[in-house]
Amino acid sequence: MTERILSIDTFDIRFPTSRHRDGSDAMNPFPDYSAAYIVLRTTAGAEGHGFVFTVGRGTEIEVAAIRSLAKMIIGQPVDELVADPGVLSQRLIGDSQIRWLGPAKGVVHMAAGGLVNAVWDLAARRAGQPLWRLLAALSPEQLVAQIDWRYLRDALTPDEALDLLRNATGGRAEREKVLLDEGYPAYTTTPGWLGYDDEKLARLCAEAVEDGYRLIKLKVGANLADDVRRLAIARRAVGPEVRLAVDANQIWGVPDAIGWMRELAPFDPYWIEEPTSPDDILGHAAIRAALAPVKVATGEHAHNAVMFKQLLQAGAVDVVQIDACRVGGVNENLAILLLAAKFGVPVCPHAGGVGLCELVQHLAMFDFVAVSGTTQDRAIEYVDHLHEHFTDPVHIENGRYVAPRAAGMSAEMRPATLTAYRYPDGPEWTAA
Repeated sequence: MTERILSIDTFDIRFPTSRHRDGSDAMNPFPDYSAAYIVLRTTAGAEGHGFVFTVGRGTEIEVAAIRSLAKMIIGQPVDELVADPGVLSQRLIGDSQIRWLGPAKGVVHMAAGGLVNAVWDLAARRAGQPLWRLLAALSPEQLVAQIDWRYLRDALTPDEALDLLRNATGGRAEREKVLLDEGYPAYTTTPGWLGYDDEKLARLCAEAVEDGYRLIKLKVGANLADDVRRLAIARRAVGPEVRLAVDANQIWGVPDAIGWMRELAPFDPYWIEEPTSPDDILGHAAIRAALAPVKVATGEHAHNAVMFKQLLQAGAVDVVQIDACRVGGVNENLAILLLAAKFGVPVCPHAGGVGLCELVQHLAMFDFVAVSGTTQDRAIEYVDHLHEHFTDPVHIENGRYVAPRAAGMSAEMRPATLTAYRYPDGPEWTAA
């Protein structure tokens, strides 16, 4: 009998991180890190796991979107889905009625991405491989076939992508060995949440350096005098050789971003992340031109590959920050990685949220092995929160991600977590 998708269960899972200001920034002072969580089940008893990251209120909207799209997957043959997830990706994102709600942006697009990621998790589990390794083993032709090229060909053609991938085939085995032996560089945001006091900031910065991190990120943008003081504290704590990045989480307009960052320039910030509206391509270009050599980093709120294409075409970004849950899943992130490689811009994935470290490590490691072939000026964000809720949590050694070896995309949450943190009736919420 043909194995098919039997059911797709969705959960509203929320963690009360706002109680201790974990995750706090200028735009999100009291976030409750949350996930619209997905469990895809087959008639043979196999599972695929995925989720969409949120920060509290509105998670129920994401759950509703996932449940609506799930109807298009239930009953589908599993062999066909896992052999070519690109077909599913284009079906979900390209549906004529669903596109009216986007197109390719917002709640519905993220829901599609969560489901696509769950299918990739299922595919990797069936192959007995971690996702990064499964992707790296695909041929250039197979990888290019996973991408919807309709809106991208003016910046990157399929033939150019094939050339990039073919040029990276040499040395793949050696890079995979390096990855398994040494891991992938990480940077940390753990010290830098805006709600932390000065003592905690200094202590966590010093601990991060001791733990091997060479790039530390601080949230900024609420109060200029506070930012000047906090950057001075952080710089004293880490010394002159460790990079300090700052993240405004979209709080500024373009002139404000330029003026504010000039006040922080004496502390030698490596990049300014999300200095203005994530939709403002030309605004990012103006900020980059005004603030060089400070780099501009963005991408965690870029809706789709088209926005990344335009950021790169406009010379508006120095550091591309992909997010495993913002765009339409693995397939669209493959396109973004190839665009970044074409334009020679490093990728430093965003992972400041529940489960994002677990997911995006696979994309960065695939990029190293099979696309860019380098970790120069590249690092995956790491935040030391909530990893204990996953069956295959990330592991950091000496400021580097240890390459996951378990099959899948590292997306599976523990059953006890699904019970305890289910909103609004899980005991962690009813007890509060």
